[in-house]
Amino acid sequence: MITYFRLCAILIISLLTFSLNAVAQYTQTIRGKVVDQILQQPIAGATVQIIAINRSGISDENGSFRITGVPIGNHHLSVTHLSYKPSFAENVVVNSGKEVVLTLAMETDIRAQQSVEVVAKSRKYRPLNDMSLVSARAFTVEETQRYAAAVNDPLRMATSFAGVMSADDGNNEIVVRGNSPTGLLWKMEGIEIPNPNHFSSAGSSGGGISILSAQLLSNSDFVTGAFAAEYGNALSGVFDLHLRKGNNEKREYSLQAGLLGLNVAAEGPIMPFYKGSYLINYRYSTLQMLKKMGLDVGGGGTTNFQDLSFNIFLPTNNKGQFTVFGFTGISDQDNEIDRDSS
Repeated sequence: MITYFRLCAILIISLLTFSLNAVAQYTQTIRGKVVDQILQQPIAGATVQIIAINRSGISDENGSFRITGVPIGNHHLSVTHLSYKPSFAENVVVNSGKEVVLTLAMETDIRAQQSVEVVAKSRKYRPLNDMSLVSARAFTVEETQRYAAAVNDPLRMATSFAGVMSADDGNNEIVVRGNSPTGLLWKMEGIEIPNPNHFSSAGSSGGGISILSAQLLSNSDFVTGAFAAEYGNALSGVFDLHLRKGNNEKREYSLQAGLLGLNVAAEGPIMPFYKGSYLINYRYSTLQMLKKMGLDVGGGGTTNFQDLSFNIFLPTNNKGQFTVFGFTGISDQDNEIDRDSS
């Protein structure tokens, strides 16, 4: 029976590898929307340019732009407009599997003559929440992938920031400026949420593995002190998370295998000629899957978990925009008891 499962696993991996090589493409499309940073209104006539290569696009009356034929890899984008200050998007990861959809914000450039002008350097990690003036910074999904030992986990990434340290090597709880890890507040799309981690204990703010997948997260804020008035019930820090919207033009599917788990994601438009979109991600424990195939690599203890997260965007013509999002997960750990040698 074990040999049969191993043969099935080898056959599935071979078919996936062959399929991915067969449909491999070396260019992709970057598209999105250019908006005013304060009003969140579309900006027409903005030039979006890829700095390293000679490719650019201009936003239309809806603020939408599209750049085709972009080589696979990491790129830096610049956004310019006569009435706005130049804006930059660094380390935009372009993969062959799906389009890159961005929302680029620009700050109004107020020009005055015969007056005193005070110029300050722009903050590279300026928080998305304008009410967070100090002790706050924005972070990107790419940062959770680049920082050492972050493994797509915002909590583990935050240990690289000043004043933040890990509370325990066995989980991802953090200590912010000497405060208790239980004082950390989690928010998602402006709503307070429970602890989004697997293998967590009651009342804690962390766990062994994050439930939230990098496939779903967008640029978010991390606050370590001097909290804005909207952040109640927070003593040590705040993670103000935001979710990205799915591709509203074409359906895309992705499969990602890693040390933690097997990720399956799907996104696309809800129906033709409608700007609404859906984004769904499911993850299954790699160690649990290997154990069911007869390959016990857990060393006597196997972490079993699976989670599901989604974000559904529903815009309307006259009644605003609606978003339905959520996440759920189950987890357990099998530990074998050492037998008495006597």
